[in-house]
Amino acid sequence: MFRRLVLALFCCVTSLAAADVPPKGVPVPPEIKAELEKGAASLGKEIDALKSDLKDKPKLLELLPDIEIFHNAVRFALEDDLFYENAKTKKVGDFDIAKKLLALGEERAKQLRAGQTPWTLQTGAVVRGYRSELDGTSIPYGLIVPAKYEPRPQGSGHRLDFWFMGRNEKNSELAFINGRLNGKAEFPTENGFELHPYGRYCNAYKFAGEMDALESMNHVCAHYSIDSHKISVRGFSMGGAATWHLGAHLAGQWAAVNPGAGFTDVRTYQHLDGKLNTIPWYEQKLWHLYDAVDYAINLTNTTLVAYSGEIDSQKAAADLMEKTLAAEHIKMTHIIGPKTGHAYEPNAKKEVAKLVSAAADKGLDPLPREIHFTTWTLKYNTMHWITIEALEKHWERARIDATLGANSITLKTSNVAALVLTPDISNSDAPVKISIDGMELSGAPPNQKKSWHIALFKKDGKWEQDGMPATSRLEAGAPLRKRHDLQGPIDDAFMESFMMVRPTGKPLSEKIGKWTQSEMNDALTQWRKQMRGEARVKYDADVSEADIAAHNLILWGDPQSNKILAKIADKLPIKWSAQNVTVGAKNFPANECVPLLIYPNPLNPKKYVVLNSGFTFARFGAASNSQQTPKLPDWAIVSMDVPAAERLTQGVKDAGFLGEQWELKSELNR
Repeated sequence: MFRRLVLALFCCVTSLAAADVPPKGVPVPPEIKAELEKGAASLGKEIDALKSDLKDKPKLLELLPDIEIFHNAVRFALEDDLFYENAKTKKVGDFDIAKKLLALGEERAKQLRAGQTPWTLQTGAVVRGYRSELDGTSIPYGLIVPAKYEPRPQGSGHRLDFWFMGRNEKNSELAFINGRLNGKAEFPTENGFELHPYGRYCNAYKFAGEMDALESMNHVCAHYSIDSHKISVRGFSMGGAATWHLGAHLAGQWAAVNPGAGFTDVRTYQHLDGKLNTIPWYEQKLWHLYDAVDYAINLTNTTLVAYSGEIDSQKAAADLMEKTLAAEHIKMTHIIGPKTGHAYEPNAKKEVAKLVSAAADKGLDPLPREIHFTTWTLKYNTMHWITIEALEKHWERARIDATLGANSITLKTSNVAALVLTPDISNSDAPVKISIDGMELSGAPPNQKKSWHIALFKKDGKWEQDGMPATSRLEAGAPLRKRHDLQGPIDDAFMESFMMVRPTGKPLSEKIGKWTQSEMNDALTQWRKQMRGEARVKYDADVSEADIAAHNLILWGDPQSNKILAKIADKLPIKWSAQNVTVGAKNFPANECVPLLIYPNPLNPKKYVVLNSGFTFARFGAASNSQQTPKLPDWAIVSMDVPAAERLTQGVKDAGFLGEQWELKSELNR
């Protein structure tokens, strides 16, 4: 049984923190509560009417989230007790804020009904909303629109800078929207936009927060004129950690990466040296999902400008990144605020602004001639014109160093099984010459659009091209293989559209029925609390073919109680009967244990099924953003007799990763 000393330090905190984040607010006086409930109900009724009345006007209907964000902010605050007292004045200004947001929602609703959308033309600070693919919730974001912006500007698009905020556990939707309505740019520019994503609250823009950053960016780019080569990521503290993370993992998307403070890895930040034998091997491997230091070399594909206060303890994160890059003979630009703690020093901030603006205004090189790319998972598999389609082994470092010539490509790889190259280098119809790991290949000529798509795969240790086996494509009858967005672990299912599926049948035992019901209710609660959304839920009998096509299915119950699970149980790598849960040659008593699993859905192998699990770090992530990492791999057998707060430290009977073909692996092949 796995023991984790480090988590013992957090256990008493996190078991409470999961229930107390966001913290409970002050009681709402009955008369104010009645007024707000009446206002929220009225706005909700109008939103429902608009959904029907605008069904034949898709361009207007698409703007409904710009109204729903106000309704949700007040409704969530009422339902989740999120009205807070000001620490200085000891007054509850949130009540007046809620009234203001309801009035703004009503105003926008009236305008939308009349076919008028003035807020979409507004300059300065504006709050917008979009409907998230993950759960269908309307999520707010703040935007600073240039004063001279025009809906149809002449010439190229505008620069866009992200600004990721620091941690604030009382930053409810109510507080966030109010703050951004009157917000100012952190780094003002004359013609640039500044995007403030909500990030799904306090998760350092990881998991659902990461998807919020990308979804809000896509929404801005769809509604405003943005130059995709002039997008930068910036932030401080928790926002600095987000910038390190998104900057390193997705470096090929950014003109500049500008982190301030923040953390870059779990092990160093949590001071875990000397305690690693207390932490499960699979959890340590899963640190490679988000530890920015493991992806440091990727930052050579963009412009990195780091900032630290000289006496800020979080300077250690930037120092670690600097040391890691120095080992690659790369000097990191690191601006340090003299005699400054956890804040920006004014003169240093001016220097940072100057350097970032130079890079952002210049824009990202669309065709870099040299690429250095590392990853540990197919979740992050693209850097500029290189896409890794298959790894030899997940959670081990993969690396590609590439040089692009006039009609040639030279690559050096490790732990890569298949890749695709798409550089726009065609000056003739001649095939490109490829050298990969010392092997000489002649690539295919460009296609009719004069662009390249060169597929390479490794067979018996040798690289070949064209006719690549189905590593990422899932045609009928193609063998399963881990691919981008279908590589696990369990938490990955909650980074795309998902649906919780309730069982309606009789469970294998009363104990299993009660356990799975309790776990599902807790998963829904924690998604609402920590990811600030309302998960889709259907009964198993109501799940349609369209649902199977569109969503990852989170199946609760067992093969007898859940109709969807019953259909696919014999196609899963873990077997479950009334007597046993069977993993390979191992049996676990079904009256004590249940399986947790992520696997390609046999009914639609382009999507996942997950058995009996929400996001796995719910009991620990509230204590520290650096604890918001996956706690379980692709599968686990857990005890029903261990309370939820202690399950990961005492209740995991066995766990592991599935192989590159989604096969069970032996203990010796971990």
